[in-house]
Amino acid sequence: MEQETINQVITKNMTIGEVVAKYPAVIEPLQEAGVHCVGCHVSYSESLEDGFKGHGMTDEQVNEVISKLNKAVEEYKGEEVKDFIVTKKAADKLIEVLKENNKEGSGLRVEIVPGGCSGSEYGLELDNKTTDLDLVIEDKGVKIIISKENLQFLKGAKLDYVDSLQGAGFKISNPNVHSSCGCGQKKEN
Repeated sequence: MEQETINQVITKNMTIGEVVAKYPAVIEPLQEAGVHCVGCHVSYSESLEDGFKGHGMTDEQVNEVISKLNKAVEEYKGEEVKDFIVTKKAADKLIEVLKENNKEGSGLRVEIVPGGCSGSEYGLELDNKTTDLDLVIEDKGVKIIISKENLQFLKGAKLDYVDSLQGAGFKISNPNVHSSCGCGQKKEN
């Protein structure tokens, strides 16, 4: 049996924040492994190994997740950088929300709005109106509407749906965000 060789760019000594900033492809495998603190203040000081062990993982499980992260990075290398990424989980939930609100055919408008202690936060709204100043991204059966003005700040960002002990909701992981505060608001550069 031939063993697949994967370049090990991620090690257990790296921080979650460092890994997510360099390799956005790891967000989904991290969340599948039960690590939902992507983007929180702890992720910038705690190593992957410490974070995983804090979630109750054994050494073997830590090594398995590190392997999955490296595989995700390797698979992502061939992909083009998308304007905005929608996970399957987010798309499925958005379809459900649109149906519950009798808004099939509408999309989710994603905006950067003033507010929060860092100066801006994300606004999410069901919308069926667009103008020539908007970009409509259709992916996985849903429409995401972003103003062309905001697109520069959201390029490469990922919309996911997270259901955790802290609550459930849509979450945006954005490689363009360089700082955040304790209340979870984002600051764009």
